[in-house]
Amino acid sequence: MIMMAKREDRTKVLIIEDDPVITEFLSTGLRYEGYDVTGKDNGRAGLEALKREAFDLVILDIMLPDIDGFEVCRRIRAKAIEVPILMLTVKKDISDRVMGLDSGADDYLTKPFSFEELLARMRAILRRSGKARENSKLHAAGVVLDPATRRVSLHGRGVELTPTEFGLLELFMRHPYRVFTRDTLLNRVLGYDFDGGTNIIDVHISHLRNKLGDRPPRLIRTVYGVGYAFHPGDDAS
Repeated sequence: MIMMAKREDRTKVLIIEDDPVITEFLSTGLRYEGYDVTGKDNGRAGLEALKREAFDLVILDIMLPDIDGFEVCRRIRAKAIEVPILMLTVKKDISDRVMGLDSGADDYLTKPFSFEELLARMRAILRRSGKARENSKLHAAGVVLDPATRRVSLHGRGVELTPTEFGLLELFMRHPYRVFTRDTLLNRVLGYDFDGGTNIIDVHISHLRNKLGDRPPRLIRTVYGVGYAFHPGDDAS
């Protein structure tokens, strides 16, 4: 029987974002990963939430309808709230990144972004803040994936993967046997608003299989008409 983490044991994330599409995208994915998520659609509501409750991480959009994310970040730090902050924005200028970090943010992620990159940034921030959940290596059928160093080996031999291939493999290994649609994989690995056909996922899967020497019966199996699922078999540990 699978034991679910109690709510009080989960990493608590506050999302301050006014775009409901992005909030839903983040909330759904993070809850599936075991995070306890609270969402607020403006800066003042986010600050009020931080007064009432302790969070382990804040995901903060810069372009908010009332007060911008820079000011929200400054007010959080002015109140000596030490919660780690990951800023999200469409602004790509170096000056904006510097302003965000100078305002007290711990990291800065530009839109569009992939969900797997967001998770990696979150894990890094939580490790630095001492609030990280266990981040052990993943093992399956001779494949070892280390999220901390982003290294993969197959029967002790290093395997060079692209960031997209690594993201796909990590997602599969964290959720064995789950069937992922191509759209889900596209959103999770390449970004919620990636502009491209779903066949790009098939191309990346093909490359990943080749690098892993994945032949029938495969680790990464095609679920016809749906997508893909990872089947580690009896060798998973």
